[in-house]
Amino acid sequence: MMDSDDARGSQRDRWESAAPGWAERSATISAAGAPVASWLVDAAALNPGDRVLEVAAGLGDVGLLAAERVGEQGEVWITDGAETMVEAAARRAAATGLRQLKVAHMEAEWLDAETASFNAVISRWGYMLVVDPAAALREARRVLIGGGRIALAAWESLELNPWMAIPRSEFESRGLIEAPVPNTPDPFRFAADGVIAELLLDAGFSDVVVESVELHWPAQSLDDWWEHMRITSTLVGRATADLSPAEHYELRDVLDRRYAEFVQADGSVLLPGRTWVASAEV
Repeated sequence: MMDSDDARGSQRDRWESAAPGWAERSATISAAGAPVASWLVDAAALNPGDRVLEVAAGLGDVGLLAAERVGEQGEVWITDGAETMVEAAARRAAATGLRQLKVAHMEAEWLDAETASFNAVISRWGYMLVVDPAAALREARRVLIGGGRIALAAWESLELNPWMAIPRSEFESRGLIEAPVPNTPDPFRFAADGVIAELLLDAGFSDVVVESVELHWPAQSLDDWWEHMRITSTLVGRATADLSPAEHYELRDVLDRRYAEFVQADGSVLLPGRTWVASAEV
């Protein structure tokens, strides 16, 4: 049985390590996630002057877009549980010069915010990685005002996301990583139809809407995609760190063959993905 404190510590350590890679690859992550960010901000139904909380924000892509909607009279808090990620997000927010952006360290399961103090809570690919998502969603409901909205995203099935399905299957078959334990933090934890809606309803939300959004991960080449995975994934870099040169090249050859169908005529790569997006109201 998973020890919750150990799981939280492990998750935090992984994201602390991954944060520099995310900062380096922020353009790729923003480009891939742009359709999702747009859906979430639209679903949050933001107005000028609104207060918005982005949970498990990473570098704050969705929060930056939300800041444009609420204007200088509003306020957007970009928060994450990993200190290094918060520092990277703070540098990015400062570079925009937007006074309505605030950045803080905050845990999704116990939000450091007053009850009924935000108009919207947004989170792109965050709640699926929380140890206790039910508690985190109850916290989101607590900090929302009456009529406030939540908008979130979580990946659909692994089979619909070959950008991750291919390396995961190879890594698991080689014993480099273990298959995820059900109902533990994992990108595909909420993949089954109906899971997100049930979680939101159980947390006390109403008017739940769940849809699907397609996207593509872009890369200049297969080498570029490998480097992206190596420095941004919380698993890939660690799983391959001790491989011998021969093992490394053999693994790369296999992955490149499996990714070949997604290579474009100019050598660039477009890897398809699909994610659930959901919204609900207090």
